[in-house]
Amino acid sequence: MSVVNGLLRVGRLIRPSTTLARCLLPATGAPQSALATIGPVHQHPQRSWLSAHRTLSTKVAEEGYHTIIRDQEKAVGTSDMHEFQAETRMLLDIVARSLYSDKEVFVRELVSNASDALEKFRFLVQTSTGAASDGEAGEFAEADRSLEIHIGTNKQDRQLTIQDTGIGMTREELVANLGTIARSGSKQFMEQLKESGRGTQENVQNIIGQFGVGFYSAFMVADRVDVYTRSSRAGAPGLKWSSDGSGTFEIQEAENVAIGTKIVIHLKADCREFADEDRIREVIRRYSNFVGSPIFLNGKQANQIQPIWLMEPKQVTPEQHNEFYRFVGNTFDTPRFTLHYKTDVPLSIRALLYFPEGKPGLFEMSRDADGGVALYTRKVLIQSKTENLLPKWLRFLKGVVDSEDIPLNLSRELLQNSALIRKLRTALTNRTLRFLHDRSQKEPESYDKFYKDYGLFLKEGIVTSQEQQEKEEIAKLLRFETSKEPNRTVSLPEYCQRQAEGQKDIYYLAAPNRTLAEASPYYESLKKRGIEVLFCYEAYDELVLMQLGMYLGKNLVSVEKEMRRADASTDGKDADGLIEGSLLKTQIDELLPWLKDKLTGKVSNVKTTGKLDTHPCVVTVEEMAAARHFIKTQSHNISEENRYALLQPQFEINPKHPIIKKLHKLTSSDPELAELLAKQLFSNAMVGAGLVDDPRMLLTSMNDLLQKVLDKH
Repeated sequence: MSVVNGLLRVGRLIRPSTTLARCLLPATGAPQSALATIGPVHQHPQRSWLSAHRTLSTKVAEEGYHTIIRDQEKAVGTSDMHEFQAETRMLLDIVARSLYSDKEVFVRELVSNASDALEKFRFLVQTSTGAASDGEAGEFAEADRSLEIHIGTNKQDRQLTIQDTGIGMTREELVANLGTIARSGSKQFMEQLKESGRGTQENVQNIIGQFGVGFYSAFMVADRVDVYTRSSRAGAPGLKWSSDGSGTFEIQEAENVAIGTKIVIHLKADCREFADEDRIREVIRRYSNFVGSPIFLNGKQANQIQPIWLMEPKQVTPEQHNEFYRFVGNTFDTPRFTLHYKTDVPLSIRALLYFPEGKPGLFEMSRDADGGVALYTRKVLIQSKTENLLPKWLRFLKGVVDSEDIPLNLSRELLQNSALIRKLRTALTNRTLRFLHDRSQKEPESYDKFYKDYGLFLKEGIVTSQEQQEKEEIAKLLRFETSKEPNRTVSLPEYCQRQAEGQKDIYYLAAPNRTLAEASPYYESLKKRGIEVLFCYEAYDELVLMQLGMYLGKNLVSVEKEMRRADASTDGKDADGLIEGSLLKTQIDELLPWLKDKLTGKVSNVKTTGKLDTHPCVVTVEEMAAARHFIKTQSHNISEENRYALLQPQFEINPKHPIIKKLHKLTSSDPELAELLAKQLFSNAMVGAGLVDDPRMLLTSMNDLLQKVLDKH
């Protein structure tokens, strides 16, 4: 009675089916014990036939269950012992102990090798003249077999098995590929294709291997590694390669070896975690989720999501984008914008970048946050968060960049050749900026919502960028209210297009809100001249514009700095140099030195200005934006005297204002009240300029002034 019929008699629990047949037969199609799928029962006498049957029944019943891993190989005959050379033995130790930063990457390396074996076989079959199947003569055996990678975990025996149905190896190839470190069979395969004229970009782009060291990463976690392989060439024997990584390896023929390669890793005691199914699934998801061939982990397919960044953008549906975005972003929302493109100039780039729908969290706002764009090469993860791939200010982006031109080091973990990395970074940044500018033109409402949530990152880009051209490209995306547009924001290009003829500068004013901006003493002169001014409501906006410095050849000038310009100080003056309706020149000559004396230690200079109308005075400093930033961040660390010495404020008075006229009279009629008034005017001007850290400090002097005024009533 056959084993299958015997099992069917026990309780009639399972029926023969296609799935069952697939599970019961090895990949070669040869007959095999039904219990091979659950391990060799004869090795575990305590396991009853019934429990074995139930395990098999459960496996078969699982939808999509499929495995080719069998414990059927058996070494026969004598083995050939080989020694690694002394230098090779030393290099093996380096690979196993020092080359890789994380032990888990050995799974990535072995899966990549398996994928290469499948791709080589796929290509050779497509270009060969004949194949052998079911005993027929030909170049390859079983050429129509499924090309798959299977991984099995065994916690009890501390084993991890990785098996592919790829090209396999002959004895000579086994000695050459696994006996020589840094000899890449994949790289040699591609070179042979190119030399023969058969290699093209399309048919070698799925080959991953480059350095020939990936296999030896298994010794980071293994006490011993056994490799069973059988070449796809018709009539090739099965072989076993075995080594403990100490300096020797042996090769001998083996029976019941399926075509392809099977690697059995006997794990070290402190590496038993890699015999756990969930741990391996996590590693596959992280590094090898997009390998072109299906990967089965303990009978269930582990790589379900397609590498859609390699597809034509028009072929990808919104549903696919949403699913992929959730996968790479580890999130549950949907993308706001999607940038999917490919180019071969100046570098080969396949990029899929997502702009999140939700607002950034506090951690994302921090510059210590990692970027969310992963770097792949030929669908294999190199770095999940690549520091130099995009500038820090684009850290809110999520997605994938795949480039075959990226120079990697031996462990495929670090990027080399900074010139190429900078070129890639520049290309990605410029493409992102063009995309956002395009969105701002075609979808202004959607862009405005994006800018409201993520505008701070763009401003950070201007402050941190070292290239003026890049600063100006980012500046196109900024939005501000202006003195002429109370209910909408405008861009810098729009502002420049409607500038008055002959206007050489772009003016901006920092204020907490529109009401204070329109009431600012610094804005009065420009308002009278009908010049449009950008209103900056965020505390850091003026720093951003100061860092930008120039846009389209026009200087960005704060209204405070414009007020200090000497050539503009003649506004409103008559032919004698006096402002109409103001104090007489002799009176001004008396008042200015008096004010400078009473404000000694606080002001660097006192002068009149014709740029004020409704305000009595203002304070100006050379770089108002930098001064305000200094006051907010550093002023508490220094004394008041040193603060004024650093700021060097200039006190400018309006000689036609009633308060200033009254002040002049008080200098002689009530010097004490005049001094209190002068100091209060200066303090008020400092508050108006945003140069006082805490305005509450002025209450004492203000009360003194009020008390002095009320003494006469």
